[in-house]
Amino acid sequence: MCKPLPPNEELPMAFARTRLAALVATALTALLVTGAPPALAAKEAPLPAAFDRAAAEHDVPRDLLVALGYAETHLDGHEGKPSASNGYGLMHLVSNPTSHTLEKAAELTKLPVAELRSDDEANILGGAAVLRAYADELGLDEAARKDAGRWYQAVAKYGNASSPELARLYADAVYELLGLGLEARGVTVKAQEVTADRGAYAKARDLNAQAEVQSTDYPPAAWVAASSSNYTVSSRESSYAIDRVVIHVTQGSYAGTISWFQNPSAQVSAHYVIKSSNGAVTQMVRDKDVAWHAGNWNYNTRSIGIEHEGFVSDASWFTDAMYRASAALTRYMCDKYGIPKDRTHIIGHNQVPGATHTDPGSHWNWTTYMNYVTGGGTTPPTWTTTIDNATAGQFTASANWGTSSYSSQRNGADYRFATPVTSSDGAWFQADIPSAGTYKIEVWYPADAGYNSSAPYIVAASGGNQTVYVDQRSGGGAWRTIGSFSLNAGTQNVVGVSRWTAGTGYVIADAVRISR
Repeated sequence: MCKPLPPNEELPMAFARTRLAALVATALTALLVTGAPPALAAKEAPLPAAFDRAAAEHDVPRDLLVALGYAETHLDGHEGKPSASNGYGLMHLVSNPTSHTLEKAAELTKLPVAELRSDDEANILGGAAVLRAYADELGLDEAARKDAGRWYQAVAKYGNASSPELARLYADAVYELLGLGLEARGVTVKAQEVTADRGAYAKARDLNAQAEVQSTDYPPAAWVAASSSNYTVSSRESSYAIDRVVIHVTQGSYAGTISWFQNPSAQVSAHYVIKSSNGAVTQMVRDKDVAWHAGNWNYNTRSIGIEHEGFVSDASWFTDAMYRASAALTRYMCDKYGIPKDRTHIIGHNQVPGATHTDPGSHWNWTTYMNYVTGGGTTPPTWTTTIDNATAGQFTASANWGTSSYSSQRNGADYRFATPVTSSDGAWFQADIPSAGTYKIEVWYPADAGYNSSAPYIVAASGGNQTVYVDQRSGGGAWRTIGSFSLNAGTQNVVGVSRWTAGTGYVIADAVRISR
């Protein structure tokens, strides 16, 4: 991890995209078993076996270990380069002034720090060892360790959060992945029912739910203050005019970035942070104050800095939900402060004079983003299909989902409802997608004060499941766009509604419309 940056500097340099080569021994094994040359074997790092070994060696639930790694890095080791908070490898082993899980992993595994930083298999072993050590501190015996839900507090501690609410935010993201399932780099976790035992964290503020403390500058955002050591108190716009929006990528996770901005040693901050999976927005520095994000004092004083969860080198973090949420924020800032909605005034960090950073990088889709900012890109669909909960053969749900015709805002004769639980138990809408491509997905639900504040809609996109959270207490009785997604061709479950949510109220599954 880098030393703390001086005031008005920003996150460490973006990671290169190139993957680590596999170990020589692994490459030779692949050659003997499959006949594949070492160069090809190196492209397919044996992550499934590495997770299996680490889970068995340290008696950690394998799927939980994978979900934790995915929540941190999408299982990308970034060639041993550090994250913003100086975390290494796909398990994000951290070494900074307040967190030392990298050193703890070295002590527990007897592996060299350099190997833990740069080798995937060693890094996974280190992550498993640290997680098991936290479970031991909690007193989990052999029987308790078999229940993934009992590991919740150990997972929360692994995230090195600066507060109980951030620890809960971090752990909830990991357990949500267990409920939804995931697939990345050849590693698969099937959706499963897990009852998370939050323990003391059950009383912590839930940052996933409707914001309990809202931003006064941007109403849709939650407010979590950065450390006063990481920004300059000011009185913009009287002291400085605001005429720029600067787009950043966090080089780390959502919860980790929020926690880092609360760490006085970080000496870095941004006004807003946006979550990849659902576009949730957290404000950390008031618009009137000067966040230290651009690495250029003049640009810090005149701009709003927006951080986006993810890594420059990995396009999988840049979801449609993130683009839309960020564009709505940028549009609001432009209207509020009279900033022109163009690429001269809405810029990447890499465009700041003197910048040494490359974010948001080549994977950031500026065309899509600016279309969302300006409200453009609306063309009539060339193909569309609608699936109602009563559409024969195209809707499935367990017996836990009830049927109701209570609300007049329903689509069709009725709709389905279920109570939220800490398990997936999704209701799925199936469609026959004519060809691979990008499709707009809209959902219909009746709104009611007793319906869910954060209903998870799961889209089976070609790159893996993506989740968008919808407040079903308002905006019902009409088609509501949840995003555009890349879909595979063929008959498949395309959109699901999960019961796994921290929101309150009945989860509703009514109808879905898919258009191209």
